[in-house]
Amino acid sequence: MSSSPTAILTGPPVPGSPLEGDLRTLGFETVAVADPAEAAAALAAVPAGRRVAVVDSAFVGHLHALRLALTDPRFDACAVPGALSVQPAARAALTRAVSRVTVPAAAPAEDGPYAGRLADVLEADGTAVQRPELGSLVATVPATPAERADAAAAVAAVDDEAVRLRSAVKSRDGFFTTFFISPYSRYIARWCARRGLTPNQVTTASLLTALIAAGCAATGDRWGYVAAGLLLLVSFVLDCTDGQLARYSLQYSTLGAWLDATFDRAKEYSFYAGLALGAARNGDDVWALALGAMILMTCRHVVDFAFNEANHDATANTSPTAALSDRLDSVGWTVWARRMIILPIGERWAMIAVLTAATTPRIVFYALLVGCAFGALYTTAGRVLRSLTRKARRTDRAAQALYDLTDSGPLAELPRRLLKARKPAATSVLVAGVAAVAMIGLALSRPFGDPVLIAVAVLYAVAAGEAVARPLKGALDWLIPPLFRAAEYTTMLVLAVKADVNGALPAAFGLVAAVAYHHYDTVYRIRGGTGAPPHWLVRITGGHEGRVLVAVVLSVVLARADFPVALTALAVFVALVVLVESIRFWVSSGAPAVHDEGEPA
Repeated sequence: MSSSPTAILTGPPVPGSPLEGDLRTLGFETVAVADPAEAAAALAAVPAGRRVAVVDSAFVGHLHALRLALTDPRFDACAVPGALSVQPAARAALTRAVSRVTVPAAAPAEDGPYAGRLADVLEADGTAVQRPELGSLVATVPATPAERADAAAAVAAVDDEAVRLRSAVKSRDGFFTTFFISPYSRYIARWCARRGLTPNQVTTASLLTALIAAGCAATGDRWGYVAAGLLLLVSFVLDCTDGQLARYSLQYSTLGAWLDATFDRAKEYSFYAGLALGAARNGDDVWALALGAMILMTCRHVVDFAFNEANHDATANTSPTAALSDRLDSVGWTVWARRMIILPIGERWAMIAVLTAATTPRIVFYALLVGCAFGALYTTAGRVLRSLTRKARRTDRAAQALYDLTDSGPLAELPRRLLKARKPAATSVLVAGVAAVAMIGLALSRPFGDPVLIAVAVLYAVAAGEAVARPLKGALDWLIPPLFRAAEYTTMLVLAVKADVNGALPAAFGLVAAVAYHHYDTVYRIRGGTGAPPHWLVRITGGHEGRVLVAVVLSVVLARADFPVALTALAVFVALVVLVESIRFWVSSGAPAVHDEGEPA
């Protein structure tokens, strides 16, 4: 038996209508019922595990309007005027709606196209119905021949393929991506779609290209640096293409969500490692700069993630600073200027590629550190001002998301258990800030292997637990996750630098990369609506405070020559545990079918 989705055409057939052909183009089998009252029987005949659509036979519209309503895998129910589709998860709700709508009634609520009435009943019963923005696309059910002729003329007046290509590009991309990549990458996406390539295949090709670029950079030769720069740009073009292909063909998947969420960071940080290896071949040790750049980028992203999670569902979410930003958005050039100065991914990769080809790894990292530090200060300062001036009440969901982002382990969760019923405290972010600064400052000021650092790390763990012991609903509590990230990562960097032995910094780079992957994975699970990773994963990896304590203890009890080996073993352990659990989650049927549209800068 065919597993194709089924479209139930309701109402008298319209001679000459291309509707059935359009539905077959979209992969649907069609079943026609002359009277909507027969829809219940037709629906019951469709296997329960199959997507089903209800489309008015008189529908007039663009093929892409139907595609948006009937084939998007991200939503249980989706509709445009005259067409509705549901995934298996919403089949029971559709069956109930069909039984209600087909009951004869003369009430005004029963007026209008049949599919539209079904969608209204679904929403009234609590099933979310996605209604995609159509823009210039047409989707309507004309009531008279004259209206049908007008609708057909409106369809003919708009090239839906051109609209489809334009909508494949993200509306809020950066300047470099918008003007130097997307004008042609969208056509590459269409070429891929017509040849049956999937976004996941393009994503994988982008990763492989970036890894080859990192390998070229690792040669330390000028030809390798030039090739690395060119290949990094090719990788970025493919990186843009995979998302455009997903939007063009509506190929969203659970595996694609995982690949899209993690590969950008893997590509960029692998390239940092390649540059460091290439520099080492020429006698220049830039591992500290490479690790510093990775720390800065990851902390910057955590600021973005934490701020958004804290405020996206806050009530009374307004501030004078936000109003000023909105006014600036009305002045076109300021939008691009503000997007460019934070060095988003397009501008950043272009800068890395050009500087790699023309200069040295050390210069690349200096430029990265300066540019990204400025961008991080600019965005963080603006968000602090917004948080201090807005009158918002944070929800329990947002507070839980912030706690999950802190990655607090067994040592830090004990105070939270003891103080479970306590109210939010304005001092939480201050405690976290003092703890982070003290941990980093004393690691910098004390000699390597000083036993005093063990006591400092224990106090850091206690303070970290105190900072998250109460609900994180303060105006600036979104700063707590990035403060903990900065404390953990920078402590690893300082310990590796002070060890002053071969292999310590590369080992620390690997450890921070493994932990950063865990933190990005946490973010994207929360974004997908499935919550943070299981808490056993946080416990077994120690939480941020546990890993800091372990690293400090290792620096005290081991000889300097053994410290890199211990860091490497810790990195391998963390990487294996988080990767196995992450892969299990993202390829499971329970993972969300999403494609990230908010790629961090």
